[in-house]
Amino acid sequence: MKTVTAQQTKTGASVEFRGLRREFGEVRALDGLDLTIAPGELVALLGPSGCGKTTALRVLAGLEAVDAGEVLVDGTDVVGVPANKRDMGMVFQAYSLFPNLTVRDNVAFGLRLRGVAPAARQKRAQELLELVGLSAQEKRYPHQLSGGQQQRVALARALAIEPRVLLLDEPLSALDALVRTQLRDEIRRLQLRVGITTLFVTHDQEEALSIADRVGVMRSGRLEQCDSPAELYARPATAFVAEFVGTMNRLPGTVAVGSASVDVVGERLVLAEPGKHTDGDSVTVLVRPEAVTLAAASDGRAVVTDHSFRGAVTRVTALLSDGTAVLADLPSVAAADLVPGTGVDVGFGTQPVLLAS
Repeated sequence: MKTVTAQQTKTGASVEFRGLRREFGEVRALDGLDLTIAPGELVALLGPSGCGKTTALRVLAGLEAVDAGEVLVDGTDVVGVPANKRDMGMVFQAYSLFPNLTVRDNVAFGLRLRGVAPAARQKRAQELLELVGLSAQEKRYPHQLSGGQQQRVALARALAIEPRVLLLDEPLSALDALVRTQLRDEIRRLQLRVGITTLFVTHDQEEALSIADRVGVMRSGRLEQCDSPAELYARPATAFVAEFVGTMNRLPGTVAVGSASVDVVGERLVLAEPGKHTDGDSVTVLVRPEAVTLAAASDGRAVVTDHSFRGAVTRVTALLSDGTAVLADLPSVAAADLVPGTGVDVGFGTQPVLLAS
């Protein structure tokens, strides 16, 4: 596959959802969804099953109607415009390749429907196959390719028509872990190279955080937060986002100091959202494993029960005296001596913490 140059030209269309509502009987799949995607940006929608992420993508594609709201592409509302007139490229979880067509003819299929001359469409297909690293397979049929290769053909076919927007509906979920990681990186390189606006729907948080410029976390048809992966992880706007993205410890605590702090296992931590509870309230505090520190102490407040080596990081589980399990992600060198049965003191860093909703 060709390498990506340092400078990329953002040539894609802008996309904006305004107050989208979509109901299926008593189920509200989209509940006033607002989202703006800049030209050339890759936004991933992430959330649990039924949160509305796929419905939002299908609305943009023209495959799903809306009950209210606007879908703007380069400032023009496309609600009511047929799917085949929206100039969108789409890649599904199922590859949907034509088994009776060669790889090259699969890629050129959309161009043929648009009446592009044979020579021009064959040239374009060859360019796209080179881009996805499948030039040598152009005369093969889909059944002669691996799953990852088939998905690259589907991606090349979507890009061949030079769409204004690329839509990816969980395109990697049917692949094994290693191929999924490799193809995920290839999709990102291609997206940057072409400069196309992309909406990527996935249920895999690692996938979303690694591939997107911004990640939107959805819940019950609404957008809880849409931010860069680093911002989303480090500063979640809500407890739902905090628990859905990454791993969280849920620890018992007591609100203190005018509801601005919380006492957790003998430590006082600052609340990220003070004033929502009164002093003395029992709450559940959310702390990421990498914020937890463990220090060996024979009279410590916890005992190590599990020690899971993960390369540079080791996840250590310690059990508090009340039976609460605490996960700590520590440098493997520092965690080497914290074997099961070791008494430890537990610390939680200085970052403000959220409370479970």
